Amino acid sequence: MSGFFDEKSTDFYHQVVDCQWACPAHTDVPEYIRLIAAGRYTDAYLVNRQSNVFPGVLGRVCDRPCEPACRRGRVENEPVAICRLKRFAADHKDDVEKTLKEQRSSVMNGRKIALIGGGPASLTVANDLLPLGYECTIFEKDGNLGGAMRSLIPLFRLPSAVLNEEIRFIVNMGLTLELGQTVTGLKDLLLRYDRLFVASGAPLGKELNLPGRKSLGSAVAVGIEWLQGVSFGQIKKIAGHVLVIGGGNTAMDCARTALRLGADRVTVVAPEGFDEMLASPWEKDDASQEGIGFRNGLLPYSFEKEENRAVINFSVLASCYDGDGRWAPVLKENERERLAADQVLLAIGQERSFPFIESDLGIDFGENGFPVIDPVDMRSSHPKIYFGGDAAFGPKNIIWAVAHGHRAAKAIHESFMIPGEQEEARTAMTLTSQRMGLHDWSYSNHYSPSPRQKMSHFSGPDHLNDLGREVELGFTESQVLVEVERCLNCDIQTVFAPSQCIECDACVDICPVDCLSITDASLVENDLSSPRLDVDQPLYLSPQMPTTGQIMVKDENFCLHCGLCAERCPTGAWDMQKFTLFLPKAGDHGSKKN
Repeated sequence: MSGFFDEKSTDFYHQVVDCQWACPAHTDVPEYIRLIAAGRYTDAYLVNRQSNVFPGVLGRVCDRPCEPACRRGRVENEPVAICRLKRFAADHKDDVEKTLKEQRSSVMNGRKIALIGGGPASLTVANDLLPLGYECTIFEKDGNLGGAMRSLIPLFRLPSAVLNEEIRFIVNMGLTLELGQTVTGLKDLLLRYDRLFVASGAPLGKELNLPGRKSLGSAVAVGIEWLQGVSFGQIKKIAGHVLVIGGGNTAMDCARTALRLGADRVTVVAPEGFDEMLASPWEKDDASQEGIGFRNGLLPYSFEKEENRAVINFSVLASCYDGDGRWAPVLKENERERLAADQVLLAIGQERSFPFIESDLGIDFGENGFPVIDPVDMRSSHPKIYFGGDAAFGPKNIIWAVAHGHRAAKAIHESFMIPGEQEEARTAMTLTSQRMGLHDWSYSNHYSPSPRQKMSHFSGPDHLNDLGREVELGFTESQVLVEVERCLNCDIQTVFAPSQCIECDACVDICPVDCLSITDASLVENDLSSPRLDVDQPLYLSPQMPTTGQIMVKDENFCLHCGLCAERCPTGAWDMQKFTLFLPKAGDHGSKKN
Protein backbone atom coordinates (compact mmCIF):
# COMPACT_ATOMS: atom_id res chain seq x y z
CA MET A 1 0.00 0.00 0.00
CA SER A 2 2.86 2.35 -0.70
CA GLY A 3 1.91 5.70 -2.18
CA PHE A 4 0.63 9.09 -1.20
CA PHE A 5 -1.53 8.68 1.86
CA ASP A 6 -5.19 9.62 1.75
CA GLU A 7 -5.95 10.91 5.24
CA LYS A 8 -9.66 10.24 4.69
CA SER A 9 -9.05 6.51 4.30
CA THR A 10 -8.81 4.00 7.13
CA ASP A 11 -6.78 1.52 5.11
CA PHE A 12 -3.27 2.74 5.84
CA TYR A 13 -3.75 3.24 9.56
CA HIS A 14 -5.62 -0.05 9.94
CA GLN A 15 -2.90 -2.03 8.19
CA VAL A 16 -0.24 -0.41 10.37
CA VAL A 17 -1.92 -2.02 13.40
CA ASP A 18 -0.85 -5.42 12.15
CA CYS A 19 -2.31 -7.47 15.00
CA GLN A 20 -5.77 -5.98 14.53
CA TRP A 21 -5.43 -6.24 10.75
CA ALA A 22 -4.62 -9.96 11.01
CA CYS A 23 -7.40 -10.86 13.48
CA PRO A 24 -10.50 -12.04 11.58
CA ALA A 25 -12.69 -10.21 14.12
CA HIS A 26 -10.35 -7.16 14.15
CA THR A 27 -10.00 -7.06 17.93
CA ASP A 28 -8.53 -3.80 19.25
CA VAL A 29 -5.43 -5.47 20.65
CA PRO A 30 -3.29 -2.44 21.64
CA GLU A 31 -6.19 -0.84 23.49
CA TYR A 32 -6.95 -3.84 25.67
CA ILE A 33 -3.26 -4.36 26.39
CA ARG A 34 -2.99 -0.74 27.63
CA LEU A 35 -6.04 -1.31 29.82
CA ILE A 36 -4.40 -4.40 31.29
CA ALA A 37 -1.25 -2.35 31.92
CA ALA A 38 -3.40 0.13 33.85
CA GLY A 39 -4.89 -2.68 35.98
CA ARG A 40 -8.31 -2.22 34.35
CA TYR A 41 -8.92 -5.89 33.68
CA THR A 42 -12.71 -5.68 33.44
CA ASP A 43 -12.51 -2.87 30.90
CA ALA A 44 -9.94 -4.86 28.93
CA TYR A 45 -12.28 -7.85 28.92
CA LEU A 46 -15.21 -5.76 27.69
CA VAL A 47 -13.14 -4.15 24.92
CA ASN A 48 -12.10 -7.63 23.87
CA ARG A 49 -15.62 -8.92 23.99
CA GLN A 50 -16.91 -6.26 21.60
CA SER A 51 -15.27 -8.15 18.76
CA ASN A 52 -14.38 -11.69 19.77
CA VAL A 53 -17.31 -12.46 22.14
CA PHE A 54 -15.39 -15.29 23.91
CA PRO A 55 -12.24 -13.74 25.46
CA GLY A 56 -11.85 -16.43 28.12
CA VAL A 57 -12.20 -19.22 25.57
CA LEU A 58 -10.06 -17.63 22.88
CA GLY A 59 -7.46 -16.59 25.46
CA ARG A 60 -6.81 -20.32 25.72
CA VAL A 61 -7.51 -21.95 22.35
CA CYS A 62 -7.26 -19.31 19.64
CA ASP A 63 -4.79 -20.11 16.87
CA ARG A 64 -3.49 -16.54 17.29
CA PRO A 65 -3.24 -15.09 13.77
CA CYS A 66 -2.48 -11.78 15.50
CA GLU A 67 0.83 -12.96 16.94
CA PRO A 68 2.74 -13.82 13.73
CA ALA A 69 1.67 -10.37 12.51
CA CYS A 70 2.87 -8.58 15.66
CA ARG A 71 5.57 -6.07 14.76
CA ARG A 72 7.42 -6.81 17.98
CA GLY A 73 8.44 -10.02 16.22
CA ARG A 74 10.37 -7.91 13.71
CA VAL A 75 12.29 -6.09 16.44
CA GLU A 76 13.12 -9.43 18.02
CA ASN A 77 12.03 -12.97 17.28
CA GLU A 78 9.18 -13.24 19.80
CA PRO A 79 5.88 -11.36 19.37
CA VAL A 80 3.86 -10.00 22.28
CA ALA A 81 1.93 -12.78 24.06
CA ILE A 82 -1.37 -11.27 22.91
CA CYS A 83 -3.49 -14.36 23.45
CA ARG A 84 -2.21 -15.02 26.97
CA LEU A 85 -2.80 -11.40 27.98
CA LYS A 86 -6.37 -11.81 26.75
CA ARG A 87 -6.77 -14.80 29.03
CA PHE A 88 -5.35 -12.88 32.00
CA ALA A 89 -7.95 -10.12 31.63
CA ALA A 90 -10.71 -12.73 31.35
CA ASP A 91 -9.52 -14.61 34.44
CA HIS A 92 -9.13 -11.44 36.55
CA LYS A 93 -12.16 -9.41 35.52
CA ASP A 94 -14.88 -8.39 37.96
CA ASP A 95 -18.43 -9.71 37.65
CA VAL A 96 -19.74 -8.52 34.27
CA GLU A 97 -22.91 -10.60 34.18
CA LYS A 98 -25.23 -7.76 35.16
CA THR A 99 -23.60 -5.39 32.67
CA LEU A 100 -24.03 -7.83 29.80
CA LYS A 101 -27.52 -8.91 30.84
CA GLU A 102 -28.63 -5.26 30.66
CA GLN A 103 -27.90 -5.35 26.93
CA ARG A 104 -31.06 -7.43 26.51
CA SER A 105 -33.66 -5.44 24.66
CA SER A 106 -36.83 -4.55 26.56
CA VAL A 107 -38.69 -3.99 23.30
CA MET A 108 -38.99 -6.81 20.78
CA ASN A 109 -39.04 -5.90 17.08
CA GLY A 110 -41.21 -8.82 15.99
CA ARG A 111 -38.52 -10.53 13.95
CA LYS A 112 -37.66 -14.19 14.61
CA ILE A 113 -34.27 -15.74 13.78
CA ALA A 114 -33.55 -19.48 13.82
CA LEU A 115 -29.93 -20.47 14.51
CA ILE A 116 -29.05 -24.03 13.52
CA GLY A 117 -26.16 -25.28 15.62
CA GLY A 118 -25.10 -24.09 19.05
CA GLY A 119 -21.46 -23.24 18.38
CA PRO A 120 -19.55 -19.95 18.37
CA ALA A 121 -20.98 -18.61 15.09
CA SER A 122 -24.63 -18.96 16.16
CA LEU A 123 -23.87 -17.61 19.61
CA THR A 124 -22.21 -14.56 18.06
CA VAL A 125 -25.24 -13.86 15.88
CA ALA A 126 -27.45 -14.09 18.97
CA ASN A 127 -25.07 -11.84 20.91
CA ASP A 128 -25.40 -9.14 18.22
CA LEU A 129 -29.13 -9.42 17.47
CA LEU A 130 -30.69 -9.98 20.91
CA PRO A 131 -29.92 -6.41 22.09
CA LEU A 132 -31.73 -5.13 18.97
CA GLY A 133 -35.00 -6.82 19.89
CA TYR A 134 -34.80 -9.93 17.73
CA GLU A 135 -36.17 -13.22 19.01
CA CYS A 136 -33.32 -15.69 18.51
CA THR A 137 -33.75 -19.45 18.88
CA ILE A 138 -30.89 -21.95 18.75
CA PHE A 139 -31.57 -25.49 17.57
CA GLU A 140 -28.81 -27.80 18.85
CA LYS A 141 -28.85 -31.58 18.52
CA ASP A 142 -26.74 -32.04 21.68
CA GLY A 143 -27.89 -31.29 25.20
CA ASN A 144 -25.47 -28.39 25.66
CA LEU A 145 -24.38 -25.32 23.75
CA GLY A 146 -20.82 -24.76 22.58
CA GLY A 147 -20.45 -26.90 19.47
CA ALA A 148 -16.85 -27.83 18.74
CA MET A 149 -15.69 -25.67 21.67
CA ARG A 150 -17.30 -28.21 23.98
CA SER A 151 -17.12 -31.48 22.07
CA LEU A 152 -13.68 -31.32 20.42
CA ILE A 153 -11.47 -29.25 22.74
CA PRO A 154 -10.29 -31.25 25.76
CA LEU A 155 -10.89 -29.99 29.28
CA PHE A 156 -7.17 -29.74 29.98
CA ARG A 157 -7.07 -26.96 27.36
CA LEU A 158 -10.50 -25.39 27.94
CA PRO A 159 -12.18 -25.86 31.34
CA SER A 160 -15.97 -26.20 31.10
CA ALA A 161 -16.44 -23.43 33.70
CA VAL A 162 -14.83 -20.89 31.35
CA LEU A 163 -16.94 -21.99 28.39
CA ASN A 164 -20.15 -22.16 30.44
CA GLU A 165 -19.70 -18.64 31.78
CA GLU A 166 -19.27 -17.00 28.38
CA ILE A 167 -22.18 -18.93 26.91
CA ARG A 168 -24.32 -17.95 29.89
CA PHE A 169 -23.69 -14.26 29.22
CA ILE A 170 -25.39 -14.68 25.82
CA VAL A 171 -28.21 -16.96 27.00
CA ASN A 172 -29.10 -14.44 29.70
CA MET A 173 -29.71 -11.79 27.06
CA GLY A 174 -32.90 -13.69 26.26
CA LEU A 175 -31.80 -16.50 23.96
CA THR A 176 -34.37 -19.25 23.38
CA LEU A 177 -32.98 -22.79 23.40
CA GLU A 178 -34.16 -25.91 21.61
CA LEU A 179 -31.59 -28.40 22.88
CA GLY A 180 -31.59 -32.04 21.83
CA GLN A 181 -33.38 -30.99 18.65
CA THR A 182 -32.13 -32.40 15.35
CA VAL A 183 -33.19 -30.26 12.42
CA THR A 184 -34.48 -32.45 9.58
CA GLY A 185 -35.44 -29.74 7.10
CA LEU A 186 -35.39 -26.00 6.52
CA LYS A 187 -38.74 -25.51 4.79
CA ASP A 188 -40.71 -25.77 8.00
CA LEU A 189 -38.36 -23.36 9.77
CA LEU A 190 -38.78 -20.83 6.96
CA LEU A 191 -42.53 -20.83 7.66
CA ARG A 192 -41.94 -20.03 11.33
CA TYR A 193 -38.88 -17.76 11.23
CA ASP A 194 -37.97 -14.66 9.26
CA ARG A 195 -34.32 -15.62 8.71
CA LEU A 196 -32.24 -18.78 9.16
CA PHE A 197 -28.57 -18.96 10.10
CA VAL A 198 -26.93 -22.35 9.48
CA ALA A 199 -23.85 -23.08 11.60
CA SER A 200 -23.96 -26.85 11.83
CA GLY A 201 -20.17 -27.21 11.77
CA ALA A 202 -18.11 -29.82 9.95
CA PRO A 203 -19.40 -32.90 11.77
CA LEU A 204 -17.90 -35.64 9.63
CA GLY A 205 -14.37 -36.80 10.26
CA LYS A 206 -12.48 -37.99 7.20
CA GLU A 207 -11.86 -41.71 6.82
CA LEU A 208 -8.90 -43.51 5.29
CA ASN A 209 -10.48 -45.87 2.79
CA LEU A 210 -7.39 -47.98 2.30
CA PRO A 211 -7.02 -51.74 1.82
CA GLY A 212 -7.57 -53.63 5.06
CA ARG A 213 -9.30 -50.76 6.86
CA LYS A 214 -12.63 -52.55 7.38
CA SER A 215 -11.01 -55.67 8.79
CA LEU A 216 -9.80 -53.70 11.82
CA GLY A 217 -13.24 -52.53 12.94
CA SER A 218 -13.20 -50.45 16.12
CA ALA A 219 -9.41 -50.69 16.41
CA VAL A 220 -9.43 -47.71 14.05
CA ALA A 221 -11.57 -44.71 15.06
CA VAL A 222 -12.22 -41.32 13.54
CA GLY A 223 -10.56 -38.73 15.77
CA ILE A 224 -13.37 -36.20 16.13
CA GLU A 225 -15.90 -38.94 16.88
CA TRP A 226 -13.55 -40.35 19.49
CA LEU A 227 -13.05 -36.91 21.10
CA GLN A 228 -16.81 -36.41 21.18
CA GLY A 229 -17.16 -39.77 22.90
CA VAL A 230 -14.65 -38.63 25.52
CA SER A 231 -16.38 -35.26 25.94
CA PHE A 232 -19.79 -36.85 26.48
CA GLY A 233 -18.47 -39.46 28.91
CA GLN A 234 -18.93 -42.45 26.59
CA ILE A 235 -15.18 -43.18 26.37
CA LYS A 236 -13.28 -43.22 29.65
CA LYS A 237 -10.13 -45.22 28.99
CA ILE A 238 -7.75 -46.42 26.32
CA ALA A 239 -4.83 -48.82 26.60
CA GLY A 240 -1.63 -49.90 24.95
CA HIS A 241 0.11 -48.12 22.10
CA VAL A 242 -2.05 -45.48 20.40
CA LEU A 243 -1.19 -44.29 16.92
CA VAL A 244 -2.65 -40.93 15.82
CA ILE A 245 -2.55 -40.23 12.09
CA GLY A 246 -2.66 -36.53 11.24
CA GLY A 247 -0.74 -33.31 11.80
CA GLY A 248 -3.26 -30.72 12.96
CA ASN A 249 -4.54 -29.53 16.32
CA THR A 250 -7.15 -32.30 16.39
CA ALA A 251 -4.32 -34.83 16.17
CA MET A 252 -2.60 -33.13 19.12
CA ASP A 253 -5.85 -33.19 21.12
CA CYS A 254 -6.37 -36.87 20.35
CA ALA A 255 -2.81 -37.74 21.34
CA ARG A 256 -2.77 -35.76 24.58
CA THR A 257 -6.23 -37.03 25.54
CA ALA A 258 -5.23 -40.64 24.91
CA LEU A 259 -2.24 -40.17 27.20
CA ARG A 260 -4.57 -39.01 30.00
CA LEU A 261 -6.97 -41.90 29.49
CA GLY A 262 -4.30 -44.51 30.15
CA ALA A 263 -2.38 -45.13 26.93
CA ASP A 264 1.05 -46.65 27.56
CA ARG A 265 2.54 -44.85 24.58
CA VAL A 266 1.23 -42.40 21.98
CA THR A 267 2.78 -41.70 18.59
CA VAL A 268 1.65 -39.06 16.09
CA VAL A 269 2.33 -39.94 12.45
CA ALA A 270 2.15 -37.27 9.74
CA PRO A 271 3.22 -37.04 6.09
CA GLU A 272 4.71 -33.56 6.47
CA GLY A 273 7.80 -32.63 8.44
CA PHE A 274 7.43 -31.61 12.09
CA ASP A 275 7.75 -27.90 11.32
CA GLU A 276 5.30 -28.20 8.42
CA MET A 277 2.55 -29.80 10.49
CA LEU A 278 -0.56 -27.62 10.68
CA ALA A 279 -0.87 -27.93 14.45
CA SER A 280 -0.07 -24.76 16.37
CA PRO A 281 3.60 -24.67 17.45
CA TRP A 282 2.66 -24.44 21.14
CA GLU A 283 0.40 -27.48 20.83
CA LYS A 284 3.21 -29.50 19.27
CA ASP A 285 5.58 -28.29 21.98
CA ASP A 286 3.19 -29.26 24.78
CA ALA A 287 2.62 -32.68 23.22
CA SER A 288 6.38 -33.23 22.97
CA GLN A 289 6.89 -32.15 26.58
CA GLU A 290 4.31 -34.72 27.68
CA GLY A 291 6.25 -37.53 26.04
CA ILE A 292 4.24 -38.00 22.85
CA GLY A 293 6.36 -39.32 19.99
CA PHE A 294 6.35 -38.03 16.41
CA ARG A 295 7.06 -39.86 13.16
CA ASN A 296 7.11 -37.56 10.17
CA GLY A 297 7.36 -38.15 6.43
CA LEU A 298 5.13 -41.25 6.43
CA LEU A 299 2.06 -41.77 4.22
CA PRO A 300 -0.22 -44.77 4.96
CA TYR A 301 -1.17 -47.05 2.08
CA SER A 302 -2.75 -50.10 3.75
CA PHE A 303 -3.91 -51.69 7.02
CA GLU A 304 -3.42 -55.19 8.33
CA LYS A 305 -4.52 -57.15 11.37
CA GLU A 306 -1.78 -59.02 13.17
CA GLU A 307 -2.31 -60.83 16.50
CA ASN A 308 -5.27 -58.60 17.40
CA ARG A 309 -3.28 -55.45 16.72
CA ALA A 310 -3.55 -52.96 13.92
CA VAL A 311 -0.59 -52.72 11.57
CA ILE A 312 -0.28 -49.77 9.21
CA ASN A 313 1.96 -49.84 6.18
CA PHE A 314 3.55 -46.53 5.22
CA SER A 315 5.39 -45.13 2.24
CA VAL A 316 8.31 -42.87 3.13
CA LEU A 317 8.11 -39.39 1.64
CA ALA A 318 10.91 -37.25 0.28
CA SER A 319 8.54 -34.25 0.34
CA CYS A 320 4.81 -33.62 0.43
CA TYR A 321 4.37 -30.07 -0.95
CA ASP A 322 5.44 -28.45 -4.19
CA GLY A 323 7.01 -25.02 -4.50
CA ASP A 324 3.59 -23.34 -4.33
CA GLY A 325 2.63 -25.12 -1.13
CA ARG A 326 0.21 -27.51 -2.81
CA TRP A 327 -0.11 -31.15 -1.78
CA ALA A 328 2.21 -33.09 -4.10
CA PRO A 329 3.78 -36.08 -2.27
CA VAL A 330 7.04 -37.47 -3.61
CA LEU A 331 7.83 -41.00 -2.43
CA LYS A 332 11.26 -42.37 -1.63
CA GLU A 333 11.60 -45.30 -3.96
CA ASN A 334 11.47 -48.74 -2.32
CA GLU A 335 11.31 -47.34 1.23
CA ARG A 336 8.48 -48.61 3.43
CA GLU A 337 7.71 -48.73 7.15
CA ARG A 338 5.30 -50.76 9.30
CA LEU A 339 3.93 -49.56 12.62
CA ALA A 340 1.77 -51.60 14.98
CA ALA A 341 -0.71 -50.20 17.50
CA ASP A 342 -3.50 -51.28 19.81
CA GLN A 343 -5.66 -48.32 18.74
CA VAL A 344 -5.48 -46.02 15.72
CA LEU A 345 -7.10 -42.58 15.71
CA LEU A 346 -7.59 -40.83 12.37
CA ALA A 347 -7.27 -37.05 12.60
CA ILE A 348 -6.90 -36.16 8.93
CA GLY A 349 -9.61 -33.54 8.54
CA GLN A 350 -13.31 -32.81 8.78
CA GLU A 351 -16.09 -32.39 6.24
CA ARG A 352 -19.33 -30.45 6.13
CA SER A 353 -22.66 -32.22 5.74
CA PHE A 354 -26.14 -30.82 5.08
CA PRO A 355 -28.65 -33.68 5.05
CA PHE A 356 -31.33 -31.27 6.34
CA ILE A 357 -31.23 -28.97 3.28
CA GLU A 358 -33.99 -29.91 0.84
CA SER A 359 -32.86 -30.17 -2.78
CA ASP A 360 -35.68 -27.91 -4.02
CA LEU A 361 -35.18 -25.17 -1.44
CA GLY A 362 -33.49 -22.77 -3.85
CA ILE A 363 -29.97 -22.92 -2.42
CA ASP A 364 -27.25 -23.08 -5.09
CA PHE A 365 -24.49 -25.62 -4.59
CA GLY A 366 -21.00 -25.38 -6.08
CA GLU A 367 -18.91 -28.04 -7.80
CA ASN A 368 -17.64 -29.17 -4.41
CA GLY A 369 -21.17 -30.03 -3.34
CA PHE A 370 -21.39 -27.27 -0.76
CA PRO A 371 -23.65 -24.22 -0.70
CA VAL A 372 -22.45 -21.10 -2.51
CA ILE A 373 -21.98 -18.40 0.15
CA ASP A 374 -21.09 -14.72 -0.13
CA PRO A 375 -18.00 -14.26 2.11
CA VAL A 376 -18.94 -10.65 2.88
CA ASP A 377 -22.45 -11.06 4.26
CA MET A 378 -22.53 -14.88 4.65
CA ARG A 379 -25.75 -15.08 2.61
CA SER A 380 -26.59 -18.09 0.47
CA SER A 381 -28.44 -17.84 -2.84
CA HIS A 382 -31.65 -18.05 -0.80
CA PRO A 383 -32.44 -14.51 0.43
CA LYS A 384 -33.44 -15.66 3.91
CA ILE A 385 -30.71 -18.22 4.65
CA TYR A 386 -27.19 -17.42 5.91
CA PHE A 387 -24.25 -19.62 6.85
CA GLY A 388 -21.31 -19.32 9.23
CA GLY A 389 -18.56 -21.14 11.09
CA ASP A 390 -17.19 -24.41 9.75
CA ALA A 391 -20.44 -24.96 7.85
CA ALA A 392 -19.63 -21.98 5.64
CA PHE A 393 -16.15 -22.60 4.30
CA GLY A 394 -14.83 -25.64 6.15
CA PRO A 395 -12.96 -26.11 9.43
CA LYS A 396 -11.18 -23.09 10.87
CA ASN A 397 -10.47 -21.72 14.32
CA ILE A 398 -13.15 -20.29 16.61
CA ILE A 399 -12.17 -16.69 15.88
CA TRP A 400 -13.22 -17.18 12.25
CA ALA A 401 -16.62 -18.46 13.36
CA VAL A 402 -17.01 -15.34 15.50
CA ALA A 403 -16.11 -13.12 12.53
CA HIS A 404 -18.68 -14.94 10.39
CA GLY A 405 -21.31 -14.42 13.08
CA HIS A 406 -20.69 -10.67 13.17
CA ARG A 407 -20.94 -10.41 9.38
CA ALA A 408 -24.12 -12.45 9.22
CA ALA A 409 -25.81 -10.58 12.08
CA LYS A 410 -25.09 -7.25 10.39
CA ALA A 411 -26.42 -8.54 7.06
CA ILE A 412 -29.54 -10.02 8.66
CA HIS A 413 -30.28 -6.74 10.42
CA GLU A 414 -29.76 -4.74 7.22
CA SER A 415 -32.01 -7.11 5.27
CA PHE A 416 -35.01 -5.69 7.12
CA MET A 417 -34.21 -2.09 6.17
CA ILE A 418 -36.16 -0.19 3.55
CA PRO A 419 -33.81 0.40 0.59
CA GLY A 420 -32.71 4.00 0.27
CA GLU A 421 -34.05 5.14 3.64
CA GLN A 422 -31.06 4.06 5.70
CA GLU A 423 -27.50 4.67 4.62
CA GLU A 424 -25.27 1.77 5.56
CA ALA A 425 -22.91 2.46 8.45
CA ARG A 426 -19.38 2.51 7.09
CA THR A 427 -15.93 1.76 8.38
CA ALA A 428 -14.54 4.90 9.97
CA MET A 429 -11.74 6.06 12.23
CA THR A 430 -10.75 8.70 14.73
CA LEU A 431 -7.30 10.15 15.40
CA THR A 432 -6.72 11.74 18.80
CA SER A 433 -3.50 13.46 19.83
CA GLN A 434 -1.77 11.86 22.79
CA ARG A 435 0.31 14.93 23.59
CA MET A 436 0.21 16.00 27.25
CA GLY A 437 3.12 18.42 27.04
CA LEU A 438 6.17 19.09 24.95
CA HIS A 439 7.77 15.74 25.81
CA ASP A 440 4.99 13.84 27.58
CA TRP A 441 2.51 11.37 26.14
CA SER A 442 -0.62 9.76 27.54
CA TYR A 443 0.76 6.27 26.92
CA SER A 444 3.88 4.38 27.95
CA ASN A 445 6.17 5.00 24.99
CA HIS A 446 9.52 3.66 26.15
CA TYR A 447 10.93 0.58 24.45
CA SER A 448 11.15 -2.40 26.80
CA PRO A 449 13.93 -4.88 25.90
CA SER A 450 12.29 -7.62 28.02
CA PRO A 451 11.91 -11.06 26.41
CA ARG A 452 8.52 -12.70 25.97
CA GLN A 453 7.28 -14.20 29.22
CA LYS A 454 7.02 -17.96 29.52
CA MET A 455 3.75 -19.66 30.39
CA SER A 456 3.86 -21.87 33.46
CA HIS A 457 2.40 -25.36 33.15
CA PHE A 458 0.95 -27.64 35.78
CA SER A 459 3.37 -30.48 36.27
CA GLY A 460 2.27 -32.40 39.35
CA PRO A 461 3.11 -36.10 39.67
CA ASP A 462 -0.34 -37.13 38.42
CA HIS A 463 -1.00 -34.34 35.93
CA LEU A 464 -1.29 -36.77 33.00
CA ASN A 465 -3.88 -38.84 34.85
CA ASP A 466 -6.41 -36.02 35.16
CA LEU A 467 -8.30 -35.13 31.99
CA GLY A 468 -9.90 -32.13 33.68
CA ARG A 469 -6.70 -30.53 35.01
CA GLU A 470 -5.91 -27.40 32.99
CA VAL A 471 -2.30 -27.61 31.82
CA GLU A 472 -1.52 -23.92 31.23
CA LEU A 473 -1.67 -21.96 34.48
CA GLY A 474 -1.88 -18.47 33.03
CA PHE A 475 0.43 -15.51 33.56
CA THR A 476 1.12 -14.16 37.00
CA GLU A 477 0.56 -10.46 37.62
CA SER A 478 4.31 -9.84 37.66
CA GLN A 479 4.65 -11.52 34.26
CA VAL A 480 1.81 -9.41 32.90
CA LEU A 481 3.46 -6.19 34.06
CA VAL A 482 6.52 -7.12 31.99
CA GLU A 483 4.65 -8.45 28.95
CA VAL A 484 2.33 -5.47 28.46
CA GLU A 485 5.36 -3.18 28.16
CA ARG A 486 6.54 -5.18 25.15
CA CYS A 487 3.60 -3.87 23.09
CA LEU A 488 4.75 -1.19 20.65
CA ASN A 489 1.39 0.66 20.75
CA CYS A 490 1.04 0.40 16.99
CA ASP A 491 -2.31 2.17 17.10
CA ILE A 492 -0.61 5.31 18.44
CA GLN A 493 0.21 6.59 14.99
CA THR A 494 2.93 9.00 13.93
CA VAL A 495 0.95 11.70 12.10
CA PHE A 496 2.92 14.10 9.91
CA ALA A 497 2.00 17.63 8.75
CA PRO A 498 4.25 18.46 5.77
CA SER A 499 3.20 22.14 5.79
CA GLN A 500 4.91 22.55 9.18
CA CYS A 501 8.14 20.72 8.29
CA ILE A 502 11.31 22.82 7.84
CA GLU A 503 13.36 19.79 6.72
CA CYS A 504 15.88 20.15 9.54
CA ASP A 505 16.42 16.37 9.65
CA ALA A 506 16.06 16.33 13.45
CA CYS A 507 13.52 13.50 13.32
CA VAL A 508 15.68 11.50 10.93
CA ASP A 509 18.71 11.92 13.17
CA ILE A 510 16.99 10.95 16.43
CA CYS A 511 15.04 7.94 15.14
CA PRO A 512 16.55 4.92 16.95
CA VAL A 513 15.69 2.47 14.16
CA ASP A 514 16.30 4.66 11.09
CA CYS A 515 12.76 4.32 9.79
CA LEU A 516 12.50 7.94 8.57
CA SER A 517 13.91 9.41 5.36
CA ILE A 518 13.50 12.72 3.56
CA THR A 519 13.98 12.20 -0.17
CA ASP A 520 12.78 12.92 -3.66
CA ALA A 521 9.64 10.98 -4.64
CA SER A 522 11.46 9.36 -7.56
CA LEU A 523 14.23 8.00 -5.32
CA VAL A 524 12.18 6.38 -2.56
CA GLU A 525 13.30 2.78 -2.89
CA ASN A 526 16.99 3.73 -3.31
CA ASP A 527 17.30 6.51 -0.74
CA LEU A 528 16.00 5.08 2.54
CA SER A 529 17.84 5.42 5.84
CA SER A 530 17.56 1.65 6.25
CA PRO A 531 16.99 -0.90 3.46
CA ARG A 532 13.40 -2.01 3.08
CA LEU A 533 13.01 -5.56 4.39
CA ASP A 534 9.27 -6.19 4.06
CA VAL A 535 7.72 -5.13 0.77
CA ASP A 536 4.25 -6.10 2.01
CA GLN A 537 4.35 -3.55 4.83
CA PRO A 538 3.11 -0.19 3.51
CA LEU A 539 5.47 2.76 3.41
CA TYR A 540 4.14 6.14 4.43
CA LEU A 541 4.85 8.66 1.67
CA SER A 542 3.83 12.20 2.57
CA PRO A 543 2.63 14.85 0.14
CA GLN A 544 5.43 17.10 -1.10
CA MET A 545 6.83 19.61 1.37
CA PRO A 546 6.44 23.26 0.37
CA THR A 547 10.09 24.36 0.47
CA THR A 548 11.89 21.72 -1.61
CA GLY A 549 9.19 19.44 -2.97
CA GLN A 550 10.74 16.45 -1.20
CA ILE A 551 8.65 13.93 0.73
CA MET A 552 8.85 12.30 4.14
CA VAL A 553 9.09 8.49 4.01
CA LYS A 554 8.40 6.24 6.98
CA ASP A 555 8.97 2.48 6.96
CA GLU A 556 6.39 1.01 9.35
CA ASN A 557 8.30 -2.24 9.41
CA PHE A 558 10.86 -0.69 11.78
CA CYS A 559 8.91 1.98 13.70
CA LEU A 560 8.71 1.54 17.49
CA HIS A 561 6.06 4.27 17.93
CA CYS A 562 8.32 5.70 20.62
CA GLY A 563 7.44 9.32 19.80
CA LEU A 564 11.03 10.58 19.73
CA CYS A 565 10.44 12.16 16.31
CA ALA A 566 7.53 14.17 17.71
CA GLU A 567 9.46 15.11 20.84
CA ARG A 568 12.45 16.33 18.82
CA CYS A 569 10.55 18.19 16.07
CA PRO A 570 10.91 21.96 16.66
CA THR A 571 7.77 22.90 14.71
CA GLY A 572 5.32 20.16 15.76
CA ALA A 573 5.20 18.63 12.30
CA TRP A 574 5.09 15.19 13.93
CA ASP A 575 2.41 14.19 16.42
CA MET A 576 1.45 10.92 18.12
CA GLN A 577 -2.26 10.29 17.61
CA LYS A 578 -4.33 7.34 18.74
CA PHE A 579 -6.10 5.55 15.89
CA THR A 580 -9.46 3.99 16.71
CA LEU A 581 -11.11 1.85 14.06
CA PHE A 582 -14.90 1.78 13.81
CA LEU A 583 -16.12 -1.44 12.23
CA PRO A 584 -19.93 -1.33 12.05
CA LYS A 585 -21.87 -4.26 13.44
CA ALA A 586 -25.57 -4.98 13.55
CA GLY A 587 -27.40 -2.04 15.07
CA ASP A 588 -24.72 0.58 14.50
CA HIS A 589 -27.28 2.47 12.45
CA GLY A 590 -31.05 2.63 12.84
CA SER A 591 -33.39 0.33 11.02
CA LYS A 592 -36.75 0.57 9.35
CA LYS A 593 -38.58 -2.66 8.72
CA ASN A 594 -40.46 -3.69 5.63
